[in-house]
Amino acid sequence: MFGQKPNCDLMTFQTQILTLYPEMFPGPLGVSLAGRALAEGKWACSPIHIRDFATDKHRTVDDTPAGGGAGMVLKADVMAAAVDHAIEKASDLPILAMTPRGKPITQSRIRELASGPGVTIICGRFEGFDERLFDARPQIEQISMGDIILSGGEMGALMLLDACIRLLPGVMGAASSGDDESFEQGLLEYPHYTRPAMWEGRTIPEVLRSGDHAKIDEWRKRQSKIDTRLRRPDLWERYKGVRD
Repeated sequence: MFGQKPNCDLMTFQTQILTLYPEMFPGPLGVSLAGRALAEGKWACSPIHIRDFATDKHRTVDDTPAGGGAGMVLKADVMAAAVDHAIEKASDLPILAMTPRGKPITQSRIRELASGPGVTIICGRFEGFDERLFDARPQIEQISMGDIILSGGEMGALMLLDACIRLLPGVMGAASSGDDESFEQGLLEYPHYTRPAMWEGRTIPEVLRSGDHAKIDEWRKRQSKIDTRLRRPDLWERYKGVRD
């Protein structure tokens, strides 16, 4: 299954990953819910080795930064050849580049991607990409998974794919099981509890033990708002702005 040309005629979420480390895929996505969905053909994993598109005998994919400085930069000509190959294999897939210079991903964008035919992901390494790649291939969407620094785009790609795969039809047990999770409604998810009712002197909130589903639903909505306001004031401001 891995490394094969995606068959976009099938109702399968196709993924192409341009990477210097194809052995990292499917990685953790080969187990649990994502792994079962992969085995069932709900999604397909096709890593593409960037080094295959280098033209010199050393298969060079990077070079020193123009103007000097530390590290190495992924070469525009090599990366463009890899991207063009991916487009030839599956021209209908959106192309995302993992880069801290990109636009922060959102749950709404994840839902858009999950509802489509799949995604091609470009994993950055070293100091990043030659900027001319994005000028020459404007269809590439630059994406950031957060204000953190990783050693490469592969971990971000795995995170993005996991977020998409769990939304595919039939992957989660119940179609509504993700509706109340953090970010789906613009808020953090409410806190959860389970047995035992008493643990280290701490009890489950009484309302959750009342059996009154209307009151439980009201408590959960109220707690989501409280926790979002206290823990993520940035998210809270966006939530209020949408509803003002």
